[in-house]
Amino acid sequence: MSWGFQNRLNKILPNRRAVMLAIDHGYFLGPIRGLEKPGETVKDLLPYTDSLYLTRGTLASCIPNDTEKPMVLRVSGGPTTVGKDLANETIVTSVKEAIRHNVVGVGVSVFIGSDYETQTVTNLAHVVSDAHDYGLPVLGITAVGKELEKRDARFLALASRVVAEMGADIVKTYYCENFEEVTSKCPVPIVIAGGPKFDTIGEALEITFNAMEQGAVGVDMGRNIWQSDYPLAMIQAIHSIVHEGFSVKEAVELYETNTKMKA
Repeated sequence: MSWGFQNRLNKILPNRRAVMLAIDHGYFLGPIRGLEKPGETVKDLLPYTDSLYLTRGTLASCIPNDTEKPMVLRVSGGPTTVGKDLANETIVTSVKEAIRHNVVGVGVSVFIGSDYETQTVTNLAHVVSDAHDYGLPVLGITAVGKELEKRDARFLALASRVVAEMGADIVKTYYCENFEEVTSKCPVPIVIAGGPKFDTIGEALEITFNAMEQGAVGVDMGRNIWQSDYPLAMIQAIHSIVHEGFSVKEAVELYETNTKMKA
């Protein structure tokens, strides 16, 4: 790949580790709690994230144009939670448009096992071809829509491998039991999604730690950070695990020190 491609990939994965902050949820959930004003949500969190994952509308209208933080742009979408099927995605933002927004990468969701499997796999394949022409890395997302029961190692290993086979440079998937069965069979770096908010701070930190121990390179997390009671302390704790090698206990202690509250 070109120098430009490697340079952009290094911005997403500095030192081969990544704390990506996902704020793209409005494209299918609307004004979800915590993202009513995305610019305000991320303002204090930026120092502890390596890149923002977001849509072009949020980038253009909510993020100051003097922001130096790298941006990764979601380019697939279409259906919402009030529609018939979240898997029925198309490409809603062109690679050319992404370049106009000066992003360092683009992201596409793939819904393996859904009625729209072929459509979404093809979406990814076409975006990879276009993005690589311009030296843009591609994040491939193993999305599951409402089919949450599919989050097991066998399914996620298959889905992650398919996404990598289509040419994605980074795979975003869910943590599961026997997660090393997913990472060991995927030839490109894996970051984990947070998904719906966990019940406790400790659970989110434990999953982050376990994923790193089992081969992930980081997180692309959203709700478990900005829906936390203390988003800044939460992203600092996540950052400490991913980039500083903190244990779960140490990260919890950091959270409690920064909040003066028991986790």
